[in-house]
Amino acid sequence: MAATASRSTPSASPELFLDPKRSESTFEEIPVIDIRDARSSDPVARKRLADLIRDACINVGFFYIQSHGIADEVISDTVDAAKRYFSLPEATKLELDVHKTSNFKGYTALLGENTDSEGLGDLHEGFDVGWEPPIGLIDSPEANSREDGAMAGENVWPQCLPGYREAVLKYYHQILEVGKLLFPLFALALDVPEDFFDDKTTKPAAIMRLLHYPPQSPTSFETDPEGRQIGIGAHTDYECFTILWQDHAGGLQVQNMTGKWVDAVPIPGTFVVNLGDQFARWTNDVFKSTLHRVINRSGAERYSIPLFFGTDYNVLLEPIPTCVTPGSPSKYEVMTAGEYVKSRLEATYARSLIV
Repeated sequence: MAATASRSTPSASPELFLDPKRSESTFEEIPVIDIRDARSSDPVARKRLADLIRDACINVGFFYIQSHGIADEVISDTVDAAKRYFSLPEATKLELDVHKTSNFKGYTALLGENTDSEGLGDLHEGFDVGWEPPIGLIDSPEANSREDGAMAGENVWPQCLPGYREAVLKYYHQILEVGKLLFPLFALALDVPEDFFDDKTTKPAAIMRLLHYPPQSPTSFETDPEGRQIGIGAHTDYECFTILWQDHAGGLQVQNMTGKWVDAVPIPGTFVVNLGDQFARWTNDVFKSTLHRVINRSGAERYSIPLFFGTDYNVLLEPIPTCVTPGSPSKYEVMTAGEYVKSRLEATYARSLIV
């Protein structure tokens, strides 16, 4: 999920991470990383992959992944389900309004969020789901491994769309496995044991959104030259990391340290991964949580599916040992991951009620 754009600029990182290739975030493009070696039994291959991820995390905060293993038809089935849902009458969609739930699940209407506090509302609508067992595994041991904390609780589903829940959950669980592949690589990138995050991610702490962006009229830029009402305003996400599928419409932009907006163009067969504020806090700003936004100038509808991956609710966000030194002490108050994300969610939806 997203946080507003009011974060301070990270200062210098511990000496361990001051790589000679460090670009000071004046990047002009976003790296593409093949993650097939994430499944390799060769520790050298995994470490080589982690080094690529480390460079992207320090310098950019964004990277594409390919060879992720999710079939095109699984993605297309989910996108088709999203299109069917968002084409329903507004009154039907509002029956599942996110404000009717206590766990931030369900439908958010067009202009129902204002991600950038300087903005005039976001030109997208969304549908949020959290963890629940895969279809057919209700009585399995995994069924008892629910997320904990304030975000726990049942998803809500439209009853008028046969196959919607099945398609969405199939994609959800497959992209969740991709997220689990990344945590050991992040650990290696931070020079801690490969299993460092294992006991901190025992319960899936992941919220997924189906998003629909209507096209922005060219005349909107004449009436709103400062871009205060766009697909989603400039923000950072607030979990550990996000895995995003985006369609061909494009519109995602990432800001480098010079203030330039760099296009994260759609690349077939890839997902976009970006780091969030939780990881930035946990790594004492060694890992970057980078400002980004969406402006749909394609002339067509845009669909995207982000999965926001966090940790177990009660994990303390104490600075990771390799990310603090006498010259770079801990910057943030220690709090639990769940408290941090919950506070961000409450702020987001409190703002949306004012817009």
